[in-house]
Amino acid sequence: MSLKADTADVAFTFKGGMLPMTIMELSSADPEQIRQQLQGKLVQSPAFFQHTPVVLGVEKLDAPNLALERICAVCREHKLLPVAVRGGTDPVRQSAWALGLGWFAPVESDRARRLASVAVDTKEASTPVDGPGGESQAADQQQHSTPAPDDQQSASTRLYRGTVRSGQQVSAAEGDLIVIGAVNAGAEVLAGGSIHIYGPLRGRALAGIHGNLSAGIYCRELKAELLSVAGNYKRLEDVDLRLLGEPAQVHYSSEQLEIKPLA
Repeated sequence: MSLKADTADVAFTFKGGMLPMTIMELSSADPEQIRQQLQGKLVQSPAFFQHTPVVLGVEKLDAPNLALERICAVCREHKLLPVAVRGGTDPVRQSAWALGLGWFAPVESDRARRLASVAVDTKEASTPVDGPGGESQAADQQQHSTPAPDDQQSASTRLYRGTVRSGQQVSAAEGDLIVIGAVNAGAEVLAGGSIHIYGPLRGRALAGIHGNLSAGIYCRELKAELLSVAGNYKRLEDVDLRLLGEPAQVHYSSEQLEIKPLA
């Protein structure tokens, strides 16, 4: 039998992959309270609510009989598509499966703390790098850092050297993130502070993830799939065509995201 014939008989193949996904962490099990907050978010960021897939994180809830079906209905009313549930008791897991949703084990608290913390083993001054506008800036604002071949971190700033590839996530939980390279489509960068990308931004960039409205996003070439500052979103189709492919900066101003050329 020929190789071509064998290939024609294969209807599908399973492949491992990492897809960027929004986690909706629930701190309330009340569907009406969730509805009210979603209505407010919809006014702030209508572009985000365009059939966006979300994973419902229920680790913070102490509700063995979670009204999961009602919560999913509220999400769908606001054009969010729940695809899975993370955490919860066995009844919650069974409910998720019954609704046709996937289920993920909860993130271990120790692992979550390790991911959120930035370990500093040695202290060393940072090396200045050129900013998008051509001006020389200190890469980590003279903060102490831990050097590594491709990835440097400090208590307040993380410096990542190299391309952030599709399916990869790079974050600076408590401070700024500086990427010396490109952020490819399907990749995600997150920071508690601002994000500086010394290359093309084609993936997702989420700054001010803890609610810092003064955070910003700066890049040398704007083609982002998603931009977010403190939970306020804009998608690629919402960006002025004149700014696409150009150096740009993103800030929260007048209760919306403002995208301007980077001087």
